[in-house]
Amino acid sequence: MNTTKSEKLYEQALDFMPGGVNSPVRAWKSVGKSPVFIDHAEGDKIYDVDRNEYIDYVCSWGPNILGHTHPEVINAVIDTCKKGLTFGACHSGEIELARAIKRNFPSMEMLRLVNSGTEAVMSAVRAARGYTKRDFIVKFEGCYHGHSDGLLVRAGSGLLTNSIPDSSGIPKGYTETTLLAKYNSVESVEKLFDKYGKDIACVIVEPCAANMGVVPPKSGFLQFLRDITEKYGALLIFDEVITGFRLSIGGAQKYYGVCPDMTTLGKIVGGGMPLAAYGGKREIMECVSPLGSVYQAGTLSGNPVAVSAGLATLKILEENQDTIYPELEKKSARIESAMRKAGLNVNRAGSIMTAFFTDKSVTDYETAKSSDTKKYADYFNYLQSNGIYTAPSQFEAMFVSVAHTDEDIEKTCNIIEEYKK
Repeated sequence: MNTTKSEKLYEQALDFMPGGVNSPVRAWKSVGKSPVFIDHAEGDKIYDVDRNEYIDYVCSWGPNILGHTHPEVINAVIDTCKKGLTFGACHSGEIELARAIKRNFPSMEMLRLVNSGTEAVMSAVRAARGYTKRDFIVKFEGCYHGHSDGLLVRAGSGLLTNSIPDSSGIPKGYTETTLLAKYNSVESVEKLFDKYGKDIACVIVEPCAANMGVVPPKSGFLQFLRDITEKYGALLIFDEVITGFRLSIGGAQKYYGVCPDMTTLGKIVGGGMPLAAYGGKREIMECVSPLGSVYQAGTLSGNPVAVSAGLATLKILEENQDTIYPELEKKSARIESAMRKAGLNVNRAGSIMTAFFTDKSVTDYETAKSSDTKKYADYFNYLQSNGIYTAPSQFEAMFVSVAHTDEDIEKTCNIIEEYKK
């Protein structure tokens, strides 16, 4: 596969951006290659600058549940662009999108639109602290909630307290109130609440983890989090930046039947544009400025172009939910089956999945880290050389979209089944 033009562009990019990229995983370091540069996309395909065609299972890391360049979404964006790109003021689309979100996520009685998942989570945690008048938060090893200082804590640390920042430039004090628990471990959470319960403002969790690879919750784990937070007067926050509108029209909370106090959304809710949201019970959100003392603001929050993309996407999902989600399940199950035939260890939830190169059952960060990343790199390179575009990292998810045709799913399955570990 010729990638000459991509290689030349990457050499240029290295002069201007750290690592030549605007987000670290795009550098393809963990798979031992330089990245391809994408020229355009359509349906379930992306095309690089060297004119190579790939069946795309990254889907822009989740947003493109309808595939690329869906005509209704593109037309909505074009129509809005003609009216102006940004106002920095109120517009009716904000209300329409908020109404659509609340209709499908009833737990979000009141919400705010922001620009990224990182911003949504950072704001939700601040609101939780402001509402409860407490400082401590509980997060889980291997769960990623964006790159805000207080949440960028070293995953895999054996310590439950005294968390260490996972990035240079973060003073230790920023994470001293961040408590680490083990995903899917009831005992680790109970220990933290036994010691710090009266000071814990919230527990934040990916209801289905997807940033250490896909790791679904064990039966009863999410309900346990719901029960223990209620017992101690803490809030439960579901980070549904990935799972929102993907596992179901009502996200993971509908899929698993557990209702949080607060929710963060991103990716699909923006229809491919930079947009996210956070919200929850009305009494919590009324603590946010200008009603309350918790400050949060943004010049481009509720951007009309992003809102139009989100609205168009959610409308399609709502109107076709009875066919879209069963179709995604069927397609994803076919790929999972092909992976298992190839002898791969697979975790899947709905239309997201990860192949792990370990003999262990992957249920938390520790077992996820047991995966052989060199073998994953070999698997990635095999797929890429056969026209399959998937995550250039072991600890990411594979995404299936509505646009993936039966023919391309069959082709993908055949290529996977022929893989030799």
